[in-house]
Parts: sequence; structure tokens; C-alpha cells
Amino acid sequence: MDLSQIKMVVTDMDGTLLNSNHEVSPRFFEIFEELKKKDIVFVAASGRQYNSMVDKLETIKNDIIVIAENGALIKQQDKVLLTTPIDKKEVGRILDIVTPLKDVHPVLCGQYNAYANDASDAFLTMLAEYYSEFDIVKDQTTVEAEVLKIAIYHFEDSEKYIYPSVKHLEDNLKVKVSGANWVDVSHQNAHKGYALQKVMDQHQIAAHEVMVFGDYNNDLEMMQLSNYSFAMANAHPNVKKIAKYETVSNNELGVERVLEKLL
Repeated sequence: MDLSQIKMVVTDMDGTLLNSNHEVSPRFFEIFEELKKKDIVFVAASGRQYNSMVDKLETIKNDIIVIAENGALIKQQDKVLLTTPIDKKEVGRILDIVTPLKDVHPVLCGQYNAYANDASDAFLTMLAEYYSEFDIVKDQTTVEAEVLKIAIYHFEDSEKYIYPSVKHLEDNLKVKVSGANWVDVSHQNAHKGYALQKVMDQHQIAAHEVMVFGDYNNDLEMMQLSNYSFAMANAHPNVKKIAKYETVSNNELGVERVLEKLL
């Protein structure tokens, strides 16, 4: 494995760079400074809200590129490089499908804010971990803001209790089981692969010059863009199948261990 030509490092957040307590390790920030000295571009790519991502990466936020909302938003410092919203008619159609489902919680994700229903205090407590900025609305169909993604949560199993009800939307939307509890629905081009390709093109980065880390199905498209794709030990089987390499789990500093080899 020759890592000498790597010019860009891209990593997912939850289940990948973050440990099970949703923390970034102090070691990563030390490694980041070394990457910066070598002019290696760092990209954080997540299904999370932009504000939530930069809260985790506060000390380096001005030195990185952020792909948020599963690729529907790209920002560098305060500059928006790309937004890929869902058509308003599609938002209504998706809400008509998922709102009646039992124990299912949809969240409308905008560029600056998210909009949740008030169905469950336990859900809102959990949501605060992933969304730094959100409002509670009684009727989500009244939200006027541009919607980049609809994130849908189930406390037990998103693949079992949400995905079968929205799978048919894949004909003209991007539907992703993005975590054990989440399914995300967005514009067909709003995925991490589409966003990363835009970033790679901007920086003239080729497949052999980018290293990508991921753990769940919303990482698949971006992992296909790299000759050095790494699945975490805790990754979904689909990710392990497509990744060219594997590292140890997010709780064992799997990203950091590979980056140490890179350095």
C-alpha cells in the first residue's frame, strides 16, 4: 500500500472519526496539524447538520472542507460551495408517507436549521446530539425553508421499520440507510459521492490521491471514488464489501492509525 501520493483525506463522522460517545480524539487533532503541514486537504463528510459537524471540529473548522447533510451541502469556512435541495412537492410526498408510521420521527434539514415534530421528548433529547440548531413545529408541511434532506429516525431499527416504507422512492430520490436508527431521503444527486467528486474536481485530485474512511451505506458512493477506501471494523457489511481496505473500529482509533501510517 503506497500512500506517498495522497493529497486528500476524507472521513465520515459517526461510527468512523467519532467514537461511541460522539467524541473526536485528541490524537486526531495532533495528526491534523501534521496533515496540514504536508498540504494534505482534510474533508469531513457526514449526514449530520453543518453546525453539528463544526461543533465537533471547532478548532480546525476554518482549515477544512465540510460535506454535510449526506452531500446536500458543501461549505468551506463561511463559503457555500454547493446545495442540492429537495423539490417542495417531494417534501410533502415524503411526509405523507412517513408521518403516519408508528414510532417514526422525520426531521426536515435546512442549510441553517432543522425542523422536528414534538412527538417525543426522548427523540428531541437524542436529536440535540446531531443537530445543534433545530426548531419544533406542530405541522412540518408548513415549513417554508429550503429542505436539503429529510432524516427519519426509529429508536430500534431504521432498516427494518423505515426503509421498506420509503424504498419505492429510490426511482427518483436518494434513499439511504445512513445509520442503525436513521434513513435519509434527499435529491438524487445529494449524496457524499456526488459532493466529493465536486471537491476532488476543484482540487484536481485523482482516485489514487484520496483516502476515504466510512462505516455505513451513505458512505458507499464516496468510497468508490478512492483507491484507498477504508471500512471501519464496525462498518455495515455493504461497506466492508466495497472497501479496498479495513481498519480497526472507531473506538480503537481506526482512522488515526491509518493516518499515522500516511504521515
